[in-house]
Amino acid sequence: VQLQASGGGLVQTGGSLRLSCAASGRTLNIDAMGWFRQAPGKEREFVAAIRKTGTTYYADSLKGRFTISRDNAKNTVYLQMNSLKPEDTAVYSCAAQRPVASMRARMTAKAYDYWGQGTLVTVSS
Repeated sequence: VQLQASGGGLVQTGGSLRLSCAASGRTLNIDAMGWFRQAPGKEREFVAAIRKTGTTYYADSLKGRFTISRDNAKNTVYLQMNSLKPEDTAVYSCAAQRPVASMRARMTAKAYDYWGQGTLVTVSS
């Protein structure tokens, strides 16, 4: 499975961006797709994930500002980011995983099987 992320860029505080991540290859066994981010000097953190069924998971701190969605026909997941803040500046990476049993695993980077390249989001103050 290959993942191609796009949509990053420079935006001012309060602005919006939409990231996309398209999956290709053997995607039939993929369930959840998610987004993680890593800011300079910080550890990678979970942002959001969505199952093929449409069930979504969010980092508590981002609920209300970020929305994850998915088009199963296009094997593409989106991350709509609104009211962006400078602390949202990071490299955002998309990932996909085969079916797992636990909700926790859908929010854990190590439980993901496939990763795309990151896309840089910079929020200026």
